[in-house]
Amino acid sequence: MAQLKMKSIRELNEIDLKSRLEQSRVELAKMRTDAAKGTLRKESGKIRSLRKEIARILTRLNEMKKQ
Repeated sequence: MAQLKMKSIRELNEIDLKSRLEQSRVELAKMRTDAAKGTLRKESGKIRSLRKEIARILTRLNEMKKQ
């Protein structure tokens, strides 16, 4: 999954954001499991970017609620 920027996140509707959020959370859980097992090597830096992507999506969802 490619990293989302805030500009592209703002173009998505609420349903797409929620599905993307779920996908990102599942992928993050898998990566954390692999990291705990010790099998995650080259992608270890991707955990941080996934966490930031999740935060961006949650920020946009909260902005949409306030409007």
